[in-house]
Amino acid sequence: MANKITVSPEEQFQEIKVGVSEIIDEGELLGKLKRSFKTQTPLRVKLGADPSSPDIHIGHTVVLSKLKMLQDFGHHVIFIIGDFTARIGDPTGKSKTRPELSTGEVLANAETYQSQIFRILDQEKTEVVYNSNWLDKINPMDFIRLLATRTVQQLIVRDDFAKRFKENSPIYLHEFVYPILQGYDSLHLKADIEMGGTDQRFNLLLGREMQRQAGQEAQCLILMPLLEGLDGVMKMSKSLNNYIGISEEPREIFGKTMSITDETMLRFYDLLSRKGRDAILSIRKRLSDGTLHPMDAKKDLAQELVEHYWGKDAATEARKRFEETFSDKKIPTDLPEHVVKTDGEGRVNLVDISLAMGFAQTRSEVRRILSQNGIRIDGQPVNSEWQTLSPGKSYVMKQGKLKMCKLIVRI
Repeated sequence: MANKITVSPEEQFQEIKVGVSEIIDEGELLGKLKRSFKTQTPLRVKLGADPSSPDIHIGHTVVLSKLKMLQDFGHHVIFIIGDFTARIGDPTGKSKTRPELSTGEVLANAETYQSQIFRILDQEKTEVVYNSNWLDKINPMDFIRLLATRTVQQLIVRDDFAKRFKENSPIYLHEFVYPILQGYDSLHLKADIEMGGTDQRFNLLLGREMQRQAGQEAQCLILMPLLEGLDGVMKMSKSLNNYIGISEEPREIFGKTMSITDETMLRFYDLLSRKGRDAILSIRKRLSDGTLHPMDAKKDLAQELVEHYWGKDAATEARKRFEETFSDKKIPTDLPEHVVKTDGEGRVNLVDISLAMGFAQTRSEVRRILSQNGIRIDGQPVNSEWQTLSPGKSYVMKQGKLKMCKLIVRI
């Protein structure tokens, strides 16, 4: 049974526009929304994702959150697992060809990916499809006919291809095929709307053109900006270590959100909050006139983000712990304990402890944090990895703003 659409087309349109980089075409989208409301026929909203990596951070959720909004309005969400295209590799933004993934790697990543996206989307209202279901069935002659709908000139103008061509870097033929197959997904599914990041603009436009050429009504595009990371400058990325993973512990998500600047906080509200346009405008106004303190606004945001992925109780607990630890300067009573033995000279190695507790991934990372006075023992900064501690006593070790443990020293 189709979802009932109760929100007016004009109100839907205004909510959809919040935080969006570009809509192609606004008039067409409003027209689709009006027709959908009048006929009570949900629009078919497509989002494709290649499971080339098993992890999702909140930068990925910018598009997913907007997709959830459309789902809540009553539209039909189609989430495409690009198990076929992932084996080719999307060249978008790449300076070189991506290594090919095995079928096993793709399917394993896809399973993990789905478990994470349903922390945002309503699983019962989401149609999940694998594009191998139709792309595997294209015979060679139909594939050649599909390629014949595009020209090399049309593809080579794309920024990453043009840059590599100018630099005389290799561009392989299969990379040209990728955007054509992504466009074919829209054609096959008869998508009314396709969503993606601004870096996907070329590929999404290609799907729109292919639909029109085949006699279908062209899909509208909703392009979302790429979210900056915790530094407020670079794109959120695991490789830059400026990310918040949606599978991270609630306290970690809360604490990382509290570390962002006030300017970045507003960006996060626009792109990640589900409060709605009027509520976000009210927050901005109250911050501007001084009736809302930025710290309180940031706590509200952090609590909302934790609630998205872990639920209300976990979000409330994360806020309580943060306020006890950092606002009230209290040491939590439930710190994880780590028993450590001294060496022959009565010392312990903080690098070993940090790695054992999972506070860092590499020894060089811990040493860098130490050099920046980022580790404290009982509140006092230390800058040497070897520390003399008294056996039989316990100490509180704190690394950065968020990571703490109780050290129990043994001989």
